Amino acid sequence: MDFLSLFLIAVGLSMDAFSVAICKGLALPRAGADKCSIVGLWFGVFQALMPIVGCFVGIHFKDAIESFDHWLAFALLALIGINMIREALGKEEDNVENKGCEENPLAARKMLPMAIATSIDALAVGVGFAFLGVDIWLSALLIGVTTFVLSAVGVKMGGVFGAKYKSKAELAGGIILILIGLKILLEHTIFA
Repeated sequence: MDFLSLFLIAVGLSMDAFSVAICKGLALPRAGADKCSIVGLWFGVFQALMPIVGCFVGIHFKDAIESFDHWLAFALLALIGINMIREALGKEEDNVENKGCEENPLAARKMLPMAIATSIDALAVGVGFAFLGVDIWLSALLIGVTTFVLSAVGVKMGGVFGAKYKSKAELAGGIILILIGLKILLEHTIFA
């Protein structure tokens, strides 16, 4: 998988964290570099760890399903993308995102569940990476750094612009993941 595709996956996966980070920004009276970095680290570290875990799980099943791995990667990315689009177009706010708008939004008891919840998609992508033979360490680093940066920016934006762009970010992330999944499928079927 080329670097651009990995970067686009990283951006797509980081959209949930970015959305929650915007809400964090709303809850912080002053979103300075320290607070932006704390939120970025929580989300970035979990987004980096989950694909590694998913990849190691996927490696154990690689030989059994290698003949249809591209379909699995496409299905995982498409399902994640569709879910993100559904959430973006939905009217109810997710409870995980609302938790970020309560008092003391940087407490570990609030950040840990949100970091896990926003990185579950990365776990599924890691499983797909195992079947595609993607360099998991480079991918995890790229996903983590991208999520860190976008989450830190999201906190700052939340303080400045509010939650106005939350659904648009999720929608864009979902579309990106579906397109990457389609690209993988086409590369392994039509253009193989």
